[in-house]
Amino acid sequence: MVRDITIGQYYPAKSAIHRLDPRVKIVCTLLFLISLFIQRSILGYVVATLFLGAVIYTSRVPFKFIVKGLKPIMILLLITVLFNLFLTRGGAELVHFWIFHITEKGLETSVYTAIRLIYLIMGSSIMTFTTTPNSLTDGIEKLLHPLNKIRVPVHEVAMMMSIALRFIPILLEETDKIMKAQMARGADLDSGNMIQKAKAMIPILVPLFVSAFRRANDLAMAMESRCYHGGEGRTKMKPLVYKGRDRAGYIITILYMVLVFIVGRYVPFHIWIF
Repeated sequence: MVRDITIGQYYPAKSAIHRLDPRVKIVCTLLFLISLFIQRSILGYVVATLFLGAVIYTSRVPFKFIVKGLKPIMILLLITVLFNLFLTRGGAELVHFWIFHITEKGLETSVYTAIRLIYLIMGSSIMTFTTTPNSLTDGIEKLLHPLNKIRVPVHEVAMMMSIALRFIPILLEETDKIMKAQMARGADLDSGNMIQKAKAMIPILVPLFVSAFRRANDLAMAMESRCYHGGEGRTKMKPLVYKGRDRAGYIITILYMVLVFIVGRYVPFHIWIF
C-alpha cells in the first residue's frame, strides 16, 4: 500500500512535456484543474478526457504508473461519492431503499465529483512526474516573484514546498522498510479492530518520526555548511528562459480552456440525466 503512493516522485523520460519550462507546467496544471469545475455537461468532460489522454501520451509516463497513484485515495473517493449519492436531493427519485434515496441530481453530482477528483489527481501527478524538485522550486519562485514587493518570503516558501515534496517518497520508502522490519520481528499489523491496528502503528510511527527529524537536521547542517542564506543575491546555473515550445504549451492550454468553456456550458448535449 505504501509503495502505491507516487506523490512527489519524478519519472525520468525524454518527452516534450519533460522539456517544458516548469512555469508552463505549473500554470497549465492550474488551468486544467480550473477547467474541471467550469463545465456543466458530460461533453465538456469528454474534451477534458481527450486533452488529459493526449498529455499523458506525450509525457511518455506509463498509464499504469499514473493509475497506481490513485489507489491511496480510493477510500476517500468512495466516501465522497456515497455522500453525494445518498445526501443530494433533486430531480426524480431513482432508487428508494429503507432510509436511502438516490435521485437524478444525486447520481449526477456523484459521477461528476468522482471524475473531478480522479482527473485532479492525474493532472497534478503529470506535473510532478515530469518536473524535478529543483525545477519545481525555480518555477514556483519565478511565478511568485511579484509577491516580493510586499515582503513575502517567496524563495523560502518555494524551498519549503520543494523540500516537503522531495521528502514524501523518501519517508514512504522509510515507512516501508520499518513495516517490513516490524513484521519480520513478528508484529501483526493487519488483524484486529481499528483500535488494535492504531496501537500496532506506534512501533512504526516512533522510528519514522525519529528518522524524519534526523534527516531534517542533516539537511539543515548541509545547507549551513554550504553557506546557504536564502535566495537574495543567489545566482543560478540554469536560469529559466521561455522558448518556442513553452509558448506553444500556453497557446494549446488556452485553446483547450476556451473549447471546454464553450462546449461544457453552451453546447446542448445530454445523455440520460447528464
